[in-house]
This record gives sequence, structure tokens and C-alpha cells, in this order.
Amino acid sequence: MEKVKVMVVDDSKVSRAMLERNLAKTNFEVVAMAKDAAEAVAKYEEFRPGVVTMDMNLPDADGIECSQRIHAIDPEAKIVMISAMKDASLVSKGREAGISAFLQKPVSTNDLIDTLMILCQNKAGKIAALRESYAKPFVRALQQGLFSLVGVHSEVELELDDRRFLDVSGVAVIIGLTGFPVGRAIVYMETETMKQFAHIMLDIDEGEELDEDEMSDSVEESANIIVGRGVSNINDVFKDKEMRITPPGTICGTNIRIASPKLTTFRIVAKTRIGDIKMNIGFAEGE
Repeated sequence: MEKVKVMVVDDSKVSRAMLERNLAKTNFEVVAMAKDAAEAVAKYEEFRPGVVTMDMNLPDADGIECSQRIHAIDPEAKIVMISAMKDASLVSKGREAGISAFLQKPVSTNDLIDTLMILCQNKAGKIAALRESYAKPFVRALQQGLFSLVGVHSEVELELDDRRFLDVSGVAVIIGLTGFPVGRAIVYMETETMKQFAHIMLDIDEGEELDEDEMSDSVEESANIIVGRGVSNINDVFKDKEMRITPPGTICGTNIRIASPKLTTFRIVAKTRIGDIKMNIGFAEGE
């Protein structure tokens, strides 16, 4: 999905670089930077970003005046004030100038992303942000985990999944996601794929019999590792609101129906030589 365009306005080169770095692995893309109000107005007209981060102290005007100039061009402009100061008077004046939100330096990556997501909270924007910042780390984790655990290469697909039920015949491992955002991960595959997966993981000859518990335990342990790796990928970006996983629960059988609560959910399918290995990732954010 298309990334949300961001313009960073700050007279500090270090601050501009830090904000750009914080947004680099998310669905927000810095398309322009400005070191003063005049440059900010000119670049806003040129790039028309979806959101602007605004410093208070600029060499040729303050952030409030700069915001007023931008709003004269585009009354719908979304502006986030990021300043060392955040007193009541500043916030009041900023709101009169049309500034949408206020953050205080040093701003955490998570607070920055949260604020930008709220400002861009039309459904498509929120889904895009969740897809890029939270779902894609699980795509990488699944692909890397399958190769490291059972040595299989995979082609991975990611899509929004709006089904309210997940139907499984085989095995499903359900793992809760706590912290931010709250959610749920389900790793599942058909019975024959589970058998082949377990034989490879346990390094057992295909002709040797495995009972259902041995097979499901292998998938459960692998799912725990893969989901944990995905969570670690996210925590590498959002360091101050860490996500965690709950102990896994495993279901085996045919025609299993798992209800999906109100989550923004993504379906990940890894196509491998032993069959499709699937992951269903749902987040409470975005509803």
C-alpha cells in the first residue's frame, strides 16, 4: 500500500535525521525536510504531504506562525508540533493556529507513530500503517523461521483478512499478543503438511511413524519461535512499548472453526514444497 507522506520541519539537522530514521521502517515516509518557515511553506506547496511535524523554534518564524502559513495554503493540513516546550499557553495558541497534536522532545518512536496514525485515522490509512509497521515483521519472521527451523524456502503472500471465522483442518497454534498493540497470532497448516514439517524438524525418516502429539508439539514450538521472532522485529522499532507473547495453545482436528474477534487481521501464506504454512495476525488497533 502507498505510504503516508511526511514533511519534517526543524532547524536542527540532528532532529530532522532522528525523525527520518524513526519513520524509516514504518508506513510513514519522509518526502521533504525544511529548516525554516519559508522553506517549509515552499516545500508544502511542492510535496503536499499527508502530515507535517513542526518544531516550535525556527530561525525566521516560530512554529505557530509557520503552521498558520501552511494552513493558509491548505486548511485541511495535519500538523504535529514537536517541541522542547509543551505548556498550556503554547498548546492553546497552537490549537488556534490549527495544530492537531503536540509532542514533547525527546519524542519516542511509539508516541510519534501513535500520533501520526491517529491523525491519519481513515480506515485505509490505519490499515496501511498496521500492515507496514506490524504485519510485515511477521512476514519476515515466518519466512526466516521456516528456513532456519526446517530448511524450506517459501514465497510469502500478505493480505487483509476480513473473515469473522477461521476454518482449519489439521493443526492451529494460537498465541496472544500483549503490550502494544494487543492482538492474536494463529499459525496453522493441514495434516499432511504438519506430518512432513514434524519429520523434518525432528530429523526423523519419513517412513517412521509419529503420533499426533509429537507432530503438534513440533508445530507448536516452531510457531512460538516464529511469532516470538516477529514480536522481536517489532520491538526493535518500537522500543518503549514492548509487545509480548502469551503461552501457545494448540488445536488439532478437522473442520475446526476459530472465531475472529474485532481485530484488524492479516493473512500470511508461505508457499513451500511441503505445503502452505499460514499465519493469521490480528491487532486491536485499527478498528
